[in-house]
Amino acid sequence: MKKIFYAGFFGLLFFEILNVYLIMPMPGSQQMNSIDVAYFLYQWRWAFRIVFAAMIIVGAYKFEWKRWWTPLLFLLLLVSVIYIVNFQMAADHMFYKPTQVVMANETNNKVDSGRLVIGVVNNGEAKAYPIRFLGYHHQVQDTVGGKPLLITYCTVCRTGRVYEPIVYGKPEQFRLVGMDHFNAMLEDATTKSWWRQATGEAITGKLKGQRLPEFFSTQTSLTKWLALNPNSFVMQEDPAFKNEYDTTGKFESGKSTSKLTGTDSLSWKNKSWVIGVKAGKEKKAYDWNQLKEKRIINDTLDGKNIILVLAQDDKSFFAFENTDPANSFALNNDTLVQNKLKYTVDGKAVEGGKSLKALPVYQEFWHSWRTFNPETKK
Repeated sequence: MKKIFYAGFFGLLFFEILNVYLIMPMPGSQQMNSIDVAYFLYQWRWAFRIVFAAMIIVGAYKFEWKRWWTPLLFLLLLVSVIYIVNFQMAADHMFYKPTQVVMANETNNKVDSGRLVIGVVNNGEAKAYPIRFLGYHHQVQDTVGGKPLLITYCTVCRTGRVYEPIVYGKPEQFRLVGMDHFNAMLEDATTKSWWRQATGEAITGKLKGQRLPEFFSTQTSLTKWLALNPNSFVMQEDPAFKNEYDTTGKFESGKSTSKLTGTDSLSWKNKSWVIGVKAGKEKKAYDWNQLKEKRIINDTLDGKNIILVLAQDDKSFFAFENTDPANSFALNNDTLVQNKLKYTVDGKAVEGGKSLKALPVYQEFWHSWRTFNPETKK
């Protein structure tokens, strides 16, 4: 009976800790390819709990305790660990979805204009979501131009992505469940599959291998976004989480000293900033320091001529396809120039004509881009 009790006690203790360890940023956990094990344990968590609890009860009942309060101490320790790992260390109990998505036009906006935003445009409607808020919530579900969208951000990877939250042809709800290889994971309400934030791919569960459709988005300063989209709405802070939002701006500016979210100012280090571009079937990472120095980079990717541009604010960046490879682009202040043609920094033709074809482009930490885009060039 003694062995049964201790087997049940330490089995349940280890199980509860392992459940959190495998999907949260703890020493060594994020370097392991253990997501399928973590998912198995999570899906069968009640079965494991019932078995271990039964062993504890049977063992404790038959165990001849020398002191009556000894089993109470064991129980107190176990309950404390269960509470901590399930209600204080669980991702969805640390970071909550907004209770309301409050939008304001430029006149009524209260967000600092220097803040970074993830911006989207659909059917003539533009909306901007400050990274200050996204960094805490990790996800915001909203409708833009009649289309349901899932706006996501992971501060540990510095990845902003927007997806269409569609599962089985219907709009789906998601919750933050944890992290894998330092990237946030979301769980859909219907199938309980786990989806990677950086790629929109279900990495385990019933829908493993499927991807959420990505929706084109842009990362800029709020000032630049409103200059380019003057009728845009801007997400405001949710009063319920006013004290949870970052007020310093250190993460956005790269001045955070946190081990998880801090920035390395040198190039091509794990926490260095890179700009990832997708063109056709190829992907390439560009050094942020080089882009700041050059402001504009003309390059070729997957047989396509592309241009990568950094605005004067040193925050807003864009990528386009150059359909006239015989002529490269130059940047004059925040105006793109190709021969006599002029475009705004986001690729819109200044004097009529055809705008430039925008390409998906992201700013993120080098460790993230190379992990989730192993075939990348640099």
